[in-house]
Amino acid sequence: MTTLAIVGAGPGLGIATARRFGAAGHSIALISRSAERLDGLTAELSRDGFQARGFTADVLDPASLTTALQTVADTLGPVEVLQYSPVPRADFMKPVLDTRASDLEAPLAFSVKGPVTCVNAVLPAMRALGRGTLLFVNGGSAVRPHPERAGTSIAFAAEGAYARMLHDVLAPENIHVAQLIIPGAIRPDAGQSSPEVLAQRLYDIHTNRDGFRHYAEPLPD
Repeated sequence: MTTLAIVGAGPGLGIATARRFGAAGHSIALISRSAERLDGLTAELSRDGFQARGFTADVLDPASLTTALQTVADTLGPVEVLQYSPVPRADFMKPVLDTRASDLEAPLAFSVKGPVTCVNAVLPAMRALGRGTLLFVNGGSAVRPHPERAGTSIAFAAEGAYARMLHDVLAPENIHVAQLIIPGAIRPDAGQSSPEVLAQRLYDIHTNRDGFRHYAEPLPD
């Protein structure tokens, strides 16, 4: 088996997805800004018998992302599955009438430059393998813009457009690209949006390869 790389790994969806893919035999690469967080997550996964390593990188720093993903391939093997699911900062969510051009620099770097950097880093190995999966995880504002969350609404929509184009051009190469929309908060008691249920959903998207956009649950009216 090959490697799952989770960009923006954390103690909720990140570790749940790591466990689900690890149970299928994948090595696990966790990528986050926080070395302390990574140490705790990798120790927990290793205690449970999974092959997991942590790699520090900041999604707002393309060079650190590229270096981290190259190190992943060198130490764990080629990345077959990439999950891009970092949590956006609160200051990305200004009301639309309070948003200036400068306010969009970080959200667009987070949701566009970060994904593009990651894809460029892992795509050559996927092509060499003859298979791969790129998973993009976004909130509901990716498809239903919210005027109180202008930064993420704009940036997530751009991320979705990029992912959709990848889906169309990479499908003939057996590289599946999909987006999972999670309208609400991820919590253990959130039913279809609990970490374990979402992790299984992401694994199913990877294995079933049946379309681009998926919803954890219906968008509220």
